Amino acid sequence: MIHRPPAEPGMREEDIDTPALVLDLDAFEANLDTMAGFLAPTGAKLRAHAKTHKSPVVALQQMRRGAIGQCVQKVAEAEALAWGGVPDILVSNEVVSPAKLARLVALSGIARVALCADDAAGVALAEQAAEAAGTRLNMLVEIDAGAGRCGVSPGPEAVALAQRIAASPHLTFGGLQAYHGSAQHQRKPEQRAATIAGAVEQTRRTVEQLRQQGLSCGIVGGAGTGTFRHEAASGVFTEIQAGSYAFMDADYAANEDAPPFRHALFVLAQVMSVSRPGLAVLDAGHKAVPTDSGFPRVWQRPGLRYAGASDEHGTLRIEGGTAPKLGEKLRLVPGHCDPTVDRYDWYVGVRGGRVECLWPVAARGGMQ
Repeated sequence: MIHRPPAEPGMREEDIDTPALVLDLDAFEANLDTMAGFLAPTGAKLRAHAKTHKSPVVALQQMRRGAIGQCVQKVAEAEALAWGGVPDILVSNEVVSPAKLARLVALSGIARVALCADDAAGVALAEQAAEAAGTRLNMLVEIDAGAGRCGVSPGPEAVALAQRIAASPHLTFGGLQAYHGSAQHQRKPEQRAATIAGAVEQTRRTVEQLRQQGLSCGIVGGAGTGTFRHEAASGVFTEIQAGSYAFMDADYAANEDAPPFRHALFVLAQVMSVSRPGLAVLDAGHKAVPTDSGFPRVWQRPGLRYAGASDEHGTLRIEGGTAPKLGEKLRLVPGHCDPTVDRYDWYVGVRGGRVECLWPVAARGGMQ
């Protein structure tokens, strides 16, 4: 069920009903421009990750600024984007359910779609789905670039899987997926640089071994908001899959040499109790703001610290500055933007203290 929006265009920010997902449009647009400007001279293209924003509106704004398409992690996200007019979508993940594969190939009539594989059995399942639909599906080989999650080993194993894909009359070998997720939040810049240098070298060797077998990589994709500068400069990666850069959460801001983006995504919360000295309680707890990457930060209110959460309550400790008043509304910077967005039906876009637009989070809850 999609709930009614918490605001209307023209409304003052302080009149937005809470909790609400607020997008600072000036900061958001600046982030899109910053990424586009950075990538332009490198030759690497942006395939922004929609698992962060879950919105065809955001996706199309990214594409107007040079992004060539979008990544998703789930077929339901691919559907929401394709139905919303996004023309080029990569499922940067494995899909092995026949029902999900049938849904994915059904999208090929309205969008260019691709997915990843790290196992010959998975390739066979995708092949069957494409054959049944009478279409040809683009497929990338995912290699384990060091994160220890999904992915076949770089080198000969990846080459063998690529050859299996290329030999199919119903599949097209599209290249490599080489994302190193755990590197994104390594705090020290030198640690991130060293980790990605290893991933780049493994990827480079695999691309060369594929070339020796007559297979070219149309796509070599990976990177995220924490490391995109390294992959873009490598000369190996052709596509950058950053997502959080558009919003910039507190966890990325905690990296040393943090990514050069502004905080644009906030949860607007209201002070609902000031009954205890030194404390205030907000109407935004676990159901409003995830805490997997730590508690949110109170935006531009020094001395206020979000110190605890229960289902519907967030506790602020007043450690200095001006104490908040009953009914006052505060912006919170979430620790992790992806699961924060997934809690809401609407973005409330604000500019200059006024609500400018409302955008549905079209792929919210798209777990299938």
